[in-house]
Amino acid sequence: MLEISARKVAQVALMARELGRAEREMRAFIERMGEDEQASLVAVMWVGRESFFAEDLAEAILTAKQEATTPCADYLIGTPHLADNLEAGLESLGISVHDVEEDVLGR
Repeated sequence: MLEISARKVAQVALMARELGRAEREMRAFIERMGEDEQASLVAVMWVGRESFFAEDLAEAILTAKQEATTPCADYLIGTPHLADNLEAGLESLGISVHDVEEDVLGR
């Protein structure tokens, strides 16, 4: 079970698409999250890049907690294709990225 809302994952994905102007905002947003939310965010990204399957989400979250050696924001900002991987992860988990992002954007 995800320990972060799909809306927060979508917010990070949207900010990652605008990293040049939104890095500071994205970093602060991630740093305000608790450890469980950060681990879930990393796990969604891992599912999206196919390091884990959707059915292995609990294992991915546990691994993210155990392997957290750098600040979460630093790790994610340094990850290529972050937005794409977060969106793919949500889709793999059965969550409509389009619907969630539309909600975040207020459309």
